[in-house]
Amino acid sequence: MAVRRILTYGDPLLERRSAPVAGVDEKVRELVADLLETMDAERGIGLAAPQIGALRRVIVVHPRPEEEGSGRRLALINPEIVAYAGSCVFEEGCLSVPGTYAEVRRPERVRARYFDTGGEERIEEFDGLMARVVQHEIDHLDGVLFVERLAPMRLALLKRKLRGGRAPAAGGPPLR
Repeated sequence: MAVRRILTYGDPLLERRSAPVAGVDEKVRELVADLLETMDAERGIGLAAPQIGALRRVIVVHPRPEEEGSGRRLALINPEIVAYAGSCVFEEGCLSVPGTYAEVRRPERVRARYFDTGGEERIEEFDGLMARVVQHEIDHLDGVLFVERLAPMRLALLKRKLRGGRAPAAGGPPLR
């Protein structure tokens, strides 16, 4: 187990889609352990493998780490949303976009299919904060940061802030 460096906004690895995990083995369990240790060290409530530079479809969530014994730390391998319901707007932040928070609309409840660290397939329903965290982390597996779910004007202003108030360089690659 190791605390790994978290990639931040602008790193091209965060824009790439992650590869599915072929089977749950010791290497995958080590990745899960690193994700959990890193998430805990950063006082996060969720973390996806791409955020530590591993382009694998693995996420960990623990929506209430500040409350001892509240909720559970959960690893989801090859997670996918198979159903959703409702809609709500809630403020989100991200360890890969430090110091930035914005309101994002997402489904209020989701049903996800995933494999656990024992390699068993699970189908589970999540609601409230847990549903939001699972969706946010799955977005990372698809190369999507929460800021990309903002309204176009809000996104443009945020990108400008993240660039330090500078306009994009002429001829340079577009910021995602």
